Amino acid sequence: MLGLIIVAILGAVAVFYRKSLEDASLDLPIKLSEKMERLWEVAQESLREKKYLRAEKALLTILRVDERNATAYNRLGILYAKQQAFKDAIECFEIAQSLEPSASSLHNVGLIYYETNNYEKAALAFEQALEMENDHSSRHIAYAKVQEKLGHNKKMISALERAIELDPIPQTLKILADAYERDGQAELAEQLRAKAQKMVIPQDQPKRVVQPRKVM
Repeated sequence: MLGLIIVAILGAVAVFYRKSLEDASLDLPIKLSEKMERLWEVAQESLREKKYLRAEKALLTILRVDERNATAYNRLGILYAKQQAFKDAIECFEIAQSLEPSASSLHNVGLIYYETNNYEKAALAFEQALEMENDHSSRHIAYAKVQEKLGHNKKMISALERAIELDPIPQTLKILADAYERDGQAELAEQLRAKAQKMVIPQDQPKRVVQPRKVM
């Protein structure tokens, strides 16, 4: 009888131990997820506050857990670019691109090549980004700037015209006006400048205050 009781107790302990292990294993992903979320918060907050070493540590910790996290590589690339560590930034963006192809990664690579005066590579990166996603005016403006550096005025003008189609803001209109003028299209340049001027509200112009109507 005593033997049966001992066996029963041991069996109960074994079941309890196995259940405890199962509960612990179920709890691990939750704790890991919470830790990852906290690391992302630290990384984003540190980038905003320009605490680059803290942000780098958080992102590298994320990558130790999830080595195929393309977003973390992109953020790390931005961090290195802000510190002008361009070689490391390009490497991070290229890894991100290989893991998860995106127009943003290619655009970022293009910006760094532009900053380092490597205009041919910058143009190629921007072209690849535009092939994937061409509905952002900023991508076309960046491509136009590279084409200007390369002396390709027609491509520059074409890119700026597309940027204005997407977002006709005064700054871009003025850039295109200057490009038209350099290309000998003075009339078009003046038209764009006039259009841009109409869109700008003079800062020193007093605003008319509308008095509330009295209730009768």
